Amino acid sequence: MSDPDALNVWHEQRLVGVLRRNPVGAVGFYYHPDWIKGGGFAVSRSLPLAARGFAPEEGRAHRWFANLLPEGSVRERIVRDLKLPNTDFDLLRAIGGECAGALSILPVDRQPSRARQYYPLTEKDLANLVARRGGIYAAWPADERPRLSLAGAQDKCPVLVRDDQYFLPRGEAPSSHILKFELADYRHLPAYETFTAQLAAAIGLPVVDITLGSIGPTRYARIARYDRLWDEDGEVRRLHQEDFCQALGYGHEKKYQEDGGPSFAQCYRLVQEASSEPAIDAQHLLRWQIFNVLAGNSDGHAKNLSLLHLTDDANRPQTRLAPFYDLVCTRAIVRIDPYLALDVGGERNPSVITSAHWETLARACDVRPQFLGRLVRESTAALQEKLGPARAAFEARYGPYPALQRIERIVTTQCRRIAKR
Repeated sequence: MSDPDALNVWHEQRLVGVLRRNPVGAVGFYYHPDWIKGGGFAVSRSLPLAARGFAPEEGRAHRWFANLLPEGSVRERIVRDLKLPNTDFDLLRAIGGECAGALSILPVDRQPSRARQYYPLTEKDLANLVARRGGIYAAWPADERPRLSLAGAQDKCPVLVRDDQYFLPRGEAPSSHILKFELADYRHLPAYETFTAQLAAAIGLPVVDITLGSIGPTRYARIARYDRLWDEDGEVRRLHQEDFCQALGYGHEKKYQEDGGPSFAQCYRLVQEASSEPAIDAQHLLRWQIFNVLAGNSDGHAKNLSLLHLTDDANRPQTRLAPFYDLVCTRAIVRIDPYLALDVGGERNPSVITSAHWETLARACDVRPQFLGRLVRESTAALQEKLGPARAAFEARYGPYPALQRIERIVTTQCRRIAKR
């Protein structure tokens, strides 16, 4: 029986719990008793397994589930295309079937389908998808619409890729990749993200698998989802994850430190507390922040970091820092704020960061300043060494791309500044 104020939260075919909104639209959550008794996992560090519910008035559950939804103009377009009230609950009901992580959110009168259905995309379909920048809902009949939700403010679309053939998931079928598109004012964005991620990989950072595709003159980035894997039967399986705003209990409107969001030290302590390999993952996080400073990525905020929940060879639960994603040399793009999302020792301007700022950051994280200083020097030297070969490899694969000169200039200048100081 349908309940307009409740939604079920599923993990595969198991009921995890129920979302319920109150008369003013706030959303609460409680775990189903069978999920707790059956050894289910906590969906978040901020929503631990408990028989008591998380009341709507607390805001904790509402913030976590709202973090699954698109933001800004992307959200507004979906609301307009689907003719929905612009509320988190209504959006979760409409598009929550395939989200980041392993959960599916469905109306209470529906169960997750065991039959995974996909619509094969012809070259023309893919061209239309790219031209619409992933806008899929207005183009589909109501009973065939996919239910796909990806957080963030950038146009993107989840797809399944099998043998280089693209498929659009139907219903709540899982995707394997994310497509990200050119924007009217930022047409180099897919190439910049692909190159920046490959540059990070060249100096040893764990990053998502990203490639650059094209339809005629238009380019798009294709990113393999780290929260999906192919099982032995050749089917895609979901892995659970949560971004750092979710894990720390912040709403998406506070993803930036200057807006009251988490600091780098808070993110660092989260990794130390949550990771099954804290020494490895904490060092990766330090090197990620160093890379952001050196490579001009000023958009490294808390929602661009995630915890990934896995199992080891003995089927024991493991939590690891997810591969880094959304790496872009934003300083190469005019009209984007050049200041860091997470400050370094109280300083957000990458151009004036000195060793004293790194020492302050080290102390805030309870790290030896000498150790962090060595990581800064090593990363600076590695970037200077790998920058030229990384561009050559990029252009050998994708063709000449003169706009990469902007990134080269920014990285070279910043590395020289840091090396001097």
